[in-house]
This record gives sequence, C-alpha cells and structure tokens, in this order.
Amino acid sequence: MNGTTITIIGILFIFLMTTLGSAIVFLFKKNISEKINSLFLGFASGLMIAASIWSLLIPALDQSTNFGKWSFVPSAIGIILGALFLVLIDKIIAYFINKKNKTNNYHLSKSGKLFLAVTLHNIPEGLAVGLAFGNAFVLSEISAFYSALWLAIGIGIQNFPEGAALSLPLREECKSKKKAFLYGFLSGVVEPIMAVIGIFLSSLLSSIMPWLLAFSAGAMLFVVAEELLPEAKFKSGSNISTWGFVAGFVLMMILDVALG
Repeated sequence: MNGTTITIIGILFIFLMTTLGSAIVFLFKKNISEKINSLFLGFASGLMIAASIWSLLIPALDQSTNFGKWSFVPSAIGIILGALFLVLIDKIIAYFINKKNKTNNYHLSKSGKLFLAVTLHNIPEGLAVGLAFGNAFVLSEISAFYSALWLAIGIGIQNFPEGAALSLPLREECKSKKKAFLYGFLSGVVEPIMAVIGIFLSSLLSSIMPWLLAFSAGAMLFVVAEELLPEAKFKSGSNISTWGFVAGFVLMMILDVALG
C-alpha cells in the first residue's frame, strides 16, 4: 500500500470504531432498569476519567517539557478552561432559549453536556492522528506511515468503548436508541475532520496540542463530576455504579497503556 492509502484507512478506522461502539445500544431491546443504567453511568464515568488521564493529561505533560519546571502550566490552565467552556456554553444556550420562550429555567441537558465533552475529547485525538500522518508525508517514508497507522488503530480501538460509553447512558434520557446512537455517531464525526486538518496544519498545531489535550480533559472531568457520578449514585442507591466506575476505569487504562 502507498502512503495515501494507509492514511485513508487510518482516518476511516478511528471513525468506524466510534460508530460501532455507539451501535452497541441497539443490542438492548427492552427498557434498561435503573440499576443497569446506573452501571452504565458509572462505567462511562470511569472510562472518561481514565481517558482524561492517560489519553489527554499525560500526553499533555509529556509535550510540555519545554516549559521546564512549569510544565504543568498548559495542563492546569487547559483543565480549568475546558470546565469553564462547558459552563459558558450552558449559560449561552440557556440565555437564548429562555429569551425565546420567555422562561428562566432552561439548562443544557446531561446528553448535551456529555456529547460536548466526548466530542471535545475526540478533537485532539483526531489531530494527533493527523499530525502523525502529516509527519509521514514530510518524511516520505513508508515506515512512518505504518507508524501513524498503528497510532490510528490504537486510538480507534479505544474509541469503541468510548462510543458505547456515550450512547448507553443516554438510552434512557433520549427515550430512543436511534437518538442515543446518533449522539455517539456525531461525536465521532469530528475525528476524521480534525485528522485531515492535522495533516495540513501539522507544524502549527503541534505547538498548541498540550493546551488542547488538557482543555478536553477539563471538559470531560467536569461532566463526570457534575452529571454522571451524582446521577449514577442517585439512580442505584447501591454500589453498582461504583463497580461500573472501576470497570470502566480499568478497561480504558489497560487500552491506553497497552496501545500506547
């Protein structure tokens, strides 16, 4: 295969795996009980926190070594900005909808916040794949293309449980498997788009990647703390959500470490 073919396969793979993970929701034909839904919420929480640490924050710190002893600055600021971004989006959307409907009680739903957080998380992952392939085009070495493809395969495999972690908890709130799947599907659309952007803007984007990674981590941590964990505990009244959290955290940690 030539470099262009390998690049196309890698970019399509990361999108396909998110879509397949989101499609898991169709395997559940009946309404999900509160305990099972709580388990899914806990699982999604653990998975997102593990992804925030190993997929986003650790790479952000590794790419900030030029800051010396201040290498924590991009990560610290990025996390805060990511959380503030979701709060700001909530207030902006609420303001215009409340103004239109002449109410004052609208806020962005859990599904909206979760979708935004996962989508933001997919942006730097797509960019990372694009940067790798962009570097391969510069080097014009087939080995560099295969190295970038391995990165895409690793991220794609991680995307499968991430797609499920988005669509499954939203099954009950959306009252529709198709809508829950659509949220997962759309969250993955940004990855191939950002990968293509990363290929053409590799030299520019590499300098701001630590900030983008931490920004995405902040958004995910905010949603987990504000929405997922409180609701998971409320729905179950037991520790089933805690075990779901542990399972999700361990699974994503294994995938992130094993796949590099």
